[in-house]
Amino acid sequence: MTQISPYPQQVEIIEVGPRDGLQREPTLISIDDKAALIAALVVAGLRRIQVTSFVHPRLVPQMADAEALCRRLPQVPGVVYSGLALNLKGVERAQQAGLRYVDVSVSVSEAHSRRNANRSVADALTGFQEMVQQARAYGMSVRGGIQCAFGYRQADDVAPETVLEIARHHLDLDVDELALADSSGLANPRQLQALLAEIMLLAGDVPVILHLHDTRGMGLANVLAALQCGVRHFDTAFGGLGGCPFIEDAAGNIATEDTAYMLHEMGIETGIDLAKLAAISREYEERLGKKLPGKLYTLL
Repeated sequence: MTQISPYPQQVEIIEVGPRDGLQREPTLISIDDKAALIAALVVAGLRRIQVTSFVHPRLVPQMADAEALCRRLPQVPGVVYSGLALNLKGVERAQQAGLRYVDVSVSVSEAHSRRNANRSVADALTGFQEMVQQARAYGMSVRGGIQCAFGYRQADDVAPETVLEIARHHLDLDVDELALADSSGLANPRQLQALLAEIMLLAGDVPVILHLHDTRGMGLANVLAALQCGVRHFDTAFGGLGGCPFIEDAAGNIATEDTAYMLHEMGIETGIDLAKLAAISREYEERLGKKLPGKLYTLL
């Protein structure tokens, strides 16, 4: 039985909109506009922002300006920027771009791993170890992620035991944080709590981050369920933008505004100015020429 933790006074929101939110958008955003976006997110109170990914520009054209963007990040005390790396070259690029935090991850799904990274899970785990070791040699902090932790095409095509095995692998490498991604948006609160009960015990003092997608409308319900398990760190994206380019039906991330609003209403602080954040999402609704998946940005 899952033991319910008391709700915290504060939760850390990690904004992934500039990377995960924009990566599959066909409208290319200029480097000037990306730099302005990140600066505005900082002004809105975000203190951790995933700004880009170091991938081949042919695969993700939106991220072609990764190094140049990193050189234009506003340097504000207390603000942490990170980038996603999928291989050793990506870690090297992140370090050369001046980032001190790198996000590396592997998929628990064989099919997704081959489609997303063009390698088996076993090969990806070997590569993960090499990436962590290289990042450590550079003096970087490492977030170790597990993609498709709650399923790839359906919720039962990933065994919880396999997720736990990969979590142990990551923790044995002394990652600074452990992140579980519901990449396809398949998780439900009961399933999520069952896995988190094991993960939280395994992780001990290592912070656990939850990366949720709202594909089936259960994003905020899963946030609440995770809070009850002791999770205090969540990835979100302004306006609910995002989704993996290699998962056809994956909707956007849980919206930063929606998540922060719920937490604030529960008496949990995030440090986010909702009015300023909603203005950013309304700007990008116009810029991208479409209604964004989030709900509250139009009301705040």
